[in-house]
Amino acid sequence: MKSFALLAAVLALPFAATAQLPPPPADTEIQKMVSELSAGRLKDDIYKMVSFGTRHTLSDTKDKKRGIGAARRWVEDEFRKYAKASGGRLKVEQDTFTVKPDGRRVDVKTVMANVMATLPGTDPNDNRVFIVSGHLDSRVTDVMNRTADAPGANDDGSGVATVMELARVMSTRRFPCTIVFVAVQGEEQSLIGSGYLAKKAKALNWNVVGMLNNDIVGNSHGHDPDLHDAGRVRVFSEGVPANETPEQAQLRRQLSSENDSPSRQLARYAKQAGEQYVPGHKVELEYRPDRFLRGGDHTPFNQQGYAAIRFSEMNEDFTHQHQDLRTEAGRQYGDLPEFVDYEYLRKNTGVNLATLAGLALSPAAPQNVGVLTAGLTNRTQLKWEAPATGPKPAGYVVLMRETSSPVWQQRFPAPGLTADLPHSKDNYIFGVAAVDAQGHESLPVIPRPVR
Repeated sequence: MKSFALLAAVLALPFAATAQLPPPPADTEIQKMVSELSAGRLKDDIYKMVSFGTRHTLSDTKDKKRGIGAARRWVEDEFRKYAKASGGRLKVEQDTFTVKPDGRRVDVKTVMANVMATLPGTDPNDNRVFIVSGHLDSRVTDVMNRTADAPGANDDGSGVATVMELARVMSTRRFPCTIVFVAVQGEEQSLIGSGYLAKKAKALNWNVVGMLNNDIVGNSHGHDPDLHDAGRVRVFSEGVPANETPEQAQLRRQLSSENDSPSRQLARYAKQAGEQYVPGHKVELEYRPDRFLRGGDHTPFNQQGYAAIRFSEMNEDFTHQHQDLRTEAGRQYGDLPEFVDYEYLRKNTGVNLATLAGLALSPAAPQNVGVLTAGLTNRTQLKWEAPATGPKPAGYVVLMRETSSPVWQQRFPAPGLTADLPHSKDNYIFGVAAVDAQGHESLPVIPRPVR
């Protein structure tokens, strides 16, 4: 990483109104990990998931070749192969739980399981947790049809294949904090598995800094209208936090910070990291929690107060989602593996890896970030405290953007715990991130007004 002394030269540069912030220096190890992702392995994993016939949440759990039980055991077995290659550091389990009939989408008492592979952090003083997920279950037109073939190649075989490929590559490396790779169950029956995991994380006081949900990330063709776009992926993020307290709402109104929730900061980070390490692939920021009439496994984490985002392909083909297998008017319906673009899926997996690795290698975010408001001035004075967990940062950076800009536009080095900038706090939005000696940056923290 360039020294803070050299980076300080940017203070003398004029602010570019339309500029987008250049990324931090590239990490060659992250580049290597992205290069190890395999479209062929993603394809093989999806075809294997499809081979189980149906992965409906309420389908058979005892059959060795068909149903959700066989699919869970296969994912677990694959995770265990990665665990062996990791030298035993990757911890694998089926986290089981029982769901009672709800009168809606669960009609019998059902034992469910999230298949989890946890890569513990190497720093005992770093309690941060990052989670990446896809949902293993599939469905056809009738959400209660547990016997019909439901291939679920893209929805959400693509998300589970992404999680598995990330676990395969990343478990051979070491990170100071913990990463959880999980194939959840029960998404189509109302986000059951992710809801269980989010509540468990809250009850056990996990310090979940970010959750990445991958759901329908493998198809580059859309229908109605017919579109083809293999160069972009969407990331959805909530603005106003789902569990916002009255005090937080008051501060949000004071700052007009509807666009600066923790989830929005995570989405911006994903855009910067993804576009840096997957050249030519654009990450589109969608400033809403999810698509109309739809939901995803990031939602329960938002509801528990965690920063969580959803990756989804740019243009969906709804004839290949939630459909009985059939042909009508010459069009084939159903979520079949031949409709997945595996090179496109590899790129989207790369965006996930760049985001996860960058965050997991970075220091934790600074604490108690404040902007001084006692005096009337056209300057901006900021102060903060060191992170409460993990390694000591090498320094900090102050990020700045115009109030109307969706992305950060300028970066200022700050080796200490304060910054005094010749830019008005009334005209710009600021954030403070911790940075290590290699240039890995934490998520930024928006300052609170202090006197």
